[in-house]
Amino acid sequence: MSRSFAQMLAQLQGDRLLEWIAAVRTDDLPSMHTFVNGLERDLDAVIAGLALRSAPAVTGVV
Repeated sequence: MSRSFAQMLAQLQGDRLLEWIAAVRTDDLPSMHTFVNGLERDLDAVIAGLALRSAPAVTGVV
């Protein structure tokens, strides 16, 4: 499960998150259930974060 989540992170596949959460829920992995509970607290933000490339950091600009 953690590998498939890492793959979603690396490949920015937020559209797969709900499917991944459903798969986690069917497994007997209490720590992953806790992780998923945290993700679901702000699911829209998590999906957006997995789907968008971040802009390059800009420092010292006012």
